[in-house]
Amino acid sequence: MLVMSSQPAPTAPPHPPSIGFNLAGIAVLALLLAVGAAYLLDEIGRTARTPTPSLEDGSPIVQTISGRELTIPTAWFRYGEQIREGFTNQIDLTLIFAPDGVTPLPVQVMLLPRSRARTSSTLLDAVYLHQFGDETLAGISGLVGKPLGAAAGYEGERVWYDPLSANPFVAKCMAPIEPGAPEQCVRTVYLPSGIAAVYAFDATALQSWRQFDGQMQLWLEKIGAW
Repeated sequence: MLVMSSQPAPTAPPHPPSIGFNLAGIAVLALLLAVGAAYLLDEIGRTARTPTPSLEDGSPIVQTISGRELTIPTAWFRYGEQIREGFTNQIDLTLIFAPDGVTPLPVQVMLLPRSRARTSSTLLDAVYLHQFGDETLAGISGLVGKPLGAAAGYEGERVWYDPLSANPFVAKCMAPIEPGAPEQCVRTVYLPSGIAAVYAFDATALQSWRQFDGQMQLWLEKIGAW
């Protein structure tokens, strides 16, 4: 008798992963890496191309803020997208604080309509004096330093002011976020033109605070903002 034995049908080998799928994934990854590298190179290039502003700079453009025409060298603008002529309600500049015998320091200057800012001297009377603690800070000749109360949301902040002037020099300084970074200060004033100026600068500039406003006047007079 012929015995028929059944053999299991051979199974098909598993399909290898789709080559097309792998290639697509590699292409997407390469594209993401390329985009990231492009952004990095662009940022490095921007930093490398940023010139140090000078009082001798030319190539100005004309902008109007608070009804006043300013003629501003393009090298002074902090942001390239602001380099366009016409009306505006905010101008961000980088200027240099460089009195005799002092290492030059950059100062970020924001010009605004007067209605959009309160001066530091006004805030001293209206806000800061009510937040001072008992401690008095030393270290800057001619200025009194007072820490602001942490309970009011001012932790790590201090105010330096001239106690002898009717229109005092006042700057609020903040502890750096990153360890080792310099302390940063802010001072807001109304210029004689009626424009408000907000200065942001390294706290080391306070050692020469008596020259600060005069140094800023040199730059802002040149463009018609003073």
